[in-house]
Amino acid sequence: MNESCAVVGIFSHETDISQTTFFSLFSLQHRGQESSGIAVSDGHSIRKHTGSGLVSQIFTEDELNQLKGHISIGHNQYSTSGSNSPFNAQPITVSSGSSTLALAINGNVINSAPLRNELSKLGYDFHTSSDSEVIGNLILSSPGGSMEERVRYAMRRIDGAYSMTIMSGDKLMGVRDPMGTRPLCLGTINGGWIIASESCAMDQVGALFVGEIDPGEIVVIDDTGKNSLKQKIKRMALCIFEYVYFARPDSIIAGKLVYKTRESMGVMLAQEHPVDADLVIGVPDSATAAAIGYSQSSGIPYCEGLLKNRYVGRTFIQPDQRLRDLGVQMKFNPLTRIISGKRLVVVDDSIVRGTTTPRVVDLLRENGASEIHLRICAPPLRHPCFLGVDIASKWELIAAQKSIPQIREHLGVDSLGYLSLDGLIRATELPKDVFCLACLNGEYPIPTQMALNKLGFEE
Repeated sequence: MNESCAVVGIFSHETDISQTTFFSLFSLQHRGQESSGIAVSDGHSIRKHTGSGLVSQIFTEDELNQLKGHISIGHNQYSTSGSNSPFNAQPITVSSGSSTLALAINGNVINSAPLRNELSKLGYDFHTSSDSEVIGNLILSSPGGSMEERVRYAMRRIDGAYSMTIMSGDKLMGVRDPMGTRPLCLGTINGGWIIASESCAMDQVGALFVGEIDPGEIVVIDDTGKNSLKQKIKRMALCIFEYVYFARPDSIIAGKLVYKTRESMGVMLAQEHPVDADLVIGVPDSATAAAIGYSQSSGIPYCEGLLKNRYVGRTFIQPDQRLRDLGVQMKFNPLTRIISGKRLVVVDDSIVRGTTTPRVVDLLRENGASEIHLRICAPPLRHPCFLGVDIASKWELIAAQKSIPQIREHLGVDSLGYLSLDGLIRATELPKDVFCLACLNGEYPIPTQMALNKLGFEE
């Protein structure tokens, strides 16, 4: 499962803007690995550098030194709208008359097609197949004297889930959609301000985490300081999978440390699906905390049974067919001497398509596991997501096609237990109505009939 993107914004006259943005993006690499980019403004002109690949592959010291200024925005992308092409890399810049802005967006706009058609008729040009360019031109076309007034107007016309950073003139803006589906937080750094998708980005660069930007809030930062524009919200719809999978465990979301929430999921799993076993292991890395929680609650010892090669995917050199056939073996290496002959509880975050999990199970069997009892930190995913996660069709989801006993048989495990929806909500210690649970229960926070497929603009 892949989420959309990560965004960063910094306003500071006393910080090496480009390097600090680089390291912030580096800490948010888990949110997108297809492309990355940084745009910097000195208050007069905007310079940017974007490219395909990981942050560390795109930027050199020389390229960062070319990005001088006191305002920056940055972006890591997983493309949920448009293909993974260089022309879709963000931040994007759009211009109309004397107005120019750069923006970076995490999310998905489901009414982007009619908005793009409307803007095209008004004479706005499009050079990408991303809905981010639609949002940029919509802001420029909106009425209002200041850029923040235009942003506020545009937000009323956008349907979807998004958090974004915007750079215009001598201002930095952070914007979170009225449902708060995607996280966005605020901090201080060297007499200035930083905006980022997750608080872990602030920890990495020595910034002080101030708090989360509220749903529907526009934070405006310039030389006069920080101001905020807020609007009434109808309901919150924070994506539950920020806790299950997307966010880094050291981030704080809705006031909760993600690590502790995942640990609680493991505790709930042990209570709902107990089993006699010798060891508890987690599928690294997102299920590690949950596996520890399962162990603590059940009394079954925890150990690392799978070690993850964290450098897989961090090279442009493509493996040959023989290495591609190894698949999971390139990503995980089992500790044979630990798991051989053992009855294992294997904790994982989720099962989406059911293609990778059987390979992990086979790998554990081949290395001597006598029993495998799979425990999943989320209920079965039975519905597509239209708000920025790449679950675009129901036929892709194994839980929409098979019963739990059939899934157990397909995966080849001795038992299978999913965490209940009630157990998942209790693990977060937040009210149920705070979350978007559409992929689990089919109840979407907004109508999705007009949602466009990922390559819609290219087709």
